[in-house]
Amino acid sequence: MKKILKSILLSISPLYRMGNNTLHQLSEQNIAVRNILNKQNSMMKNMQNILSYQFCNNDEAYLHHDVPMADKIKNWSAYLSEIGNKKGMKILEVGSRVVTGNCFRNLFTEAEYTGFDFYAGENVDIVGDAHKLSSYFKEGQQFDVIFSSAVFEHFAMPWVVAKEMSKLIKVGGYVFVATHFSFSSHERPWHFFQFSDMALKALFSPALGFECVEAGMVCPMVGRYSSIMCGEHKNKPITGLYMGVHFLAQKVKAVESFEWESVNLADIVKETKYPEPKNEKTHCA
Repeated sequence: MKKILKSILLSISPLYRMGNNTLHQLSEQNIAVRNILNKQNSMMKNMQNILSYQFCNNDEAYLHHDVPMADKIKNWSAYLSEIGNKKGMKILEVGSRVVTGNCFRNLFTEAEYTGFDFYAGENVDIVGDAHKLSSYFKEGQQFDVIFSSAVFEHFAMPWVVAKEMSKLIKVGGYVFVATHFSFSSHERPWHFFQFSDMALKALFSPALGFECVEAGMVCPMVGRYSSIMCGEHKNKPITGLYMGVHFLAQKVKAVESFEWESVNLADIVKETKYPEPKNEKTHCA
């Protein structure tokens, strides 16, 4: 019925025909404009992809140059073996169970090695909770080297474990920690912390009797914010990501009756301080 009515109007009314032709032309123009805009949007997206590709392939751009990279302890296993693989040396590994295929006992064939872990398994001599580490050894028993790899992120109270390690390390001995700074969630629900170089310096600080030999990041990563997140950061690159951090400290003095609650903050952070506020506008009224 509508088609018949439209046919009649077109045949008897020049004005209606003129208006109908104008609408048809405008419709075609709108389609043409939309096609142009779509092409422009496509070009812009391609340009963004090109820029993103160039940025992603310039891995140097992702580094933060005020963040130290590990140097002599980058290959930490060889470094510790050189220090500790000697007759008469006593070595303690915290988190020694073979999980990823690495058995670090093989690094210390000349020394006296002890493997400690939360669960029994391959390469474990003593089973226990690292938060009570010293209670599993005889009074006065101490080690020349205590180390852990990919374990500290799984301690609910790493500051307690640091204190326990300090009880077992000789003055002059070394503590080494390899753990994660930026890494995917794993071993949940017991994935508690990620650490920076400064965090490990705070845990094993002069207040606890330690002197940092070296602390630095390893394995730089590249990343971006997700396309499914909300806000202005969507799809933007993330810089300053590093998979892990390595830390080596030497015990330089014995500290009796250490308690975290009584430590002066200056003894932990030393000469560093939180960055001063910048003169930036805020959104608060």
